[in-house]
Amino acid sequence: MMSQTIVKMEGISKAFAGIKALDNVQIDLRQGEIHALMGENGAGKSTLMKIMTGVYSRDSGKMYLQNALSNQLEEVEIKSPLAAQKLGLSMVFQEFNLLENMNIAENIFIGREPLGAGQTVDKKQLIQNAAVELKKVNLDIDPSTEVSKLSCGQKQCVEIAKALSFNARVVVFDEPTASLSERESQTLFKLIKELKEKGVCIVYISHRMEEVFELSDRITVFRNGKYIDTVNTKDVQEKDIISMMIGHELNIEKKSGSEFVNKNKVVLEIKNVQVFPGAKPVSFKLYEKEILGFFGLVGAGRTELARIIFGVDPIGSGEIYVEGGKVKISSPKDAIQAGIGLVPEDRKGLGLILGMSIKDNMLISKIGQFKSSLLNKKTLKNITGTFISDLGISLRNEEQEVKELSGGNQQKVVIAKWLAMEPNILIMDEPTRGIDIGAKSEIYALMRKMTEQGMSIIMISSEMAEVMQVSDRILVMHEGSISGELTAEEVTRNNIMQAAFGGSSKFWNLAGDNLSIPCLSFQMIFVVLLWEIWVGLMIKWIKPLLFAVLR
Repeated sequence: MMSQTIVKMEGISKAFAGIKALDNVQIDLRQGEIHALMGENGAGKSTLMKIMTGVYSRDSGKMYLQNALSNQLEEVEIKSPLAAQKLGLSMVFQEFNLLENMNIAENIFIGREPLGAGQTVDKKQLIQNAAVELKKVNLDIDPSTEVSKLSCGQKQCVEIAKALSFNARVVVFDEPTASLSERESQTLFKLIKELKEKGVCIVYISHRMEEVFELSDRITVFRNGKYIDTVNTKDVQEKDIISMMIGHELNIEKKSGSEFVNKNKVVLEIKNVQVFPGAKPVSFKLYEKEILGFFGLVGAGRTELARIIFGVDPIGSGEIYVEGGKVKISSPKDAIQAGIGLVPEDRKGLGLILGMSIKDNMLISKIGQFKSSLLNKKTLKNITGTFISDLGISLRNEEQEVKELSGGNQQKVVIAKWLAMEPNILIMDEPTRGIDIGAKSEIYALMRKMTEQGMSIIMISSEMAEVMQVSDRILVMHEGSISGELTAEEVTRNNIMQAAFGGSSKFWNLAGDNLSIPCLSFQMIFVVLLWEIWVGLMIKWIKPLLFAVLR
């Protein structure tokens, strides 16, 4: 039996500054379905959903919403996000939409705070209500915690909790797992499936194919602001969706560059750097022309380590060596002088100046290298043109403000900024977050091109498939320490996840290691767990008896 249509949009067009973002597109959303929206960055996915949820107004076209009483579709005009939320249409945005100086509870219920005596905010009830919503997303944290103190993954969970706090009929998730760990993602998927069972329609915007095929019932594909097709997920394969997205087939086979790595030259060596208090110090080497992948769950310490290396956070203990020489890095300026660049995870907060042009963002770190103003104009234009072309940045012109770009194109500008600096060592923290599969392939190819030309790259990623595909060698972190090291040829999903949860590296083959035990057997794990439970119970029962006897 076909589910009833909740929302129908047809003939929708939208232009920004004369550039068409949507051109006569359509979509229908059904009760109790998970509907995936796919397309490259700038294809119009988020724009259409922002029109549906009242963020943008449409230039033309019609939108229909099911009347909850009559079950009939009625034409509607939604003029604000609040109006949309009251109609049961909510959206979890790709970019965080939280007030940093307010706590979690205040962010979730802003404008809807419970009132007590004298019409003042009942803070106790507010905290209690927020705790209920946080429990839905499995976020165990005090609701009175200020948002500025949260990690990217925690902020994303708060955004989701905020959306779910409304009695929603349609919930739009725009790249919801971009900052989530594997465990948090699985919790989200479970929640999404529960909402589906309750009749809620889920619109799922993602560049991660595995998520789309795991969750969705139907897929709608956009390309260059145009509607391509809507298909049943069970009737298509990944290659079919990719072809619809980009207009041609894409070869995304793994291309390892391990054979180009120069292991005779260490370009960066970290010795005994303590990431977290009490954690085992971190030591590793980065070789010339190597892509060294870092994987770990949220909170493992990968970003924190990158910030120490780049001088954002002070190095408490340990040493940093660049090409054999010890360097003191107390600031990002010191790191840049040492030939180290950093593409940060938070592109809007740390990677870009949103009110500046694309050109100026790309060249802000480069411009001081040129003495001649004549040379500046010619050379700098060549630089911007090259990276715009190589990275496939969609823009009107170089003078366009970077805040007007899609999230993926903004990320490309951040990468271009650092590539323009020509660092010997580039740290890339979640370099493809929010970027479509076509652009990912372009960035992977560019990374390999840069390493072939002599650059060395540290890539931090929460996407296991990405780490496995791109890296020449992988370091896995757990609670601030390195818990595993594997070459690209040795790596498997199982031993990566084992290391991510703190498993010792002795349970798999490492480079130069003769051990061949793949992992602990299920029987051994079961016996160990039973033993720990028995010992724990004995201590619990016997300890009081001993105290009683001794008295």
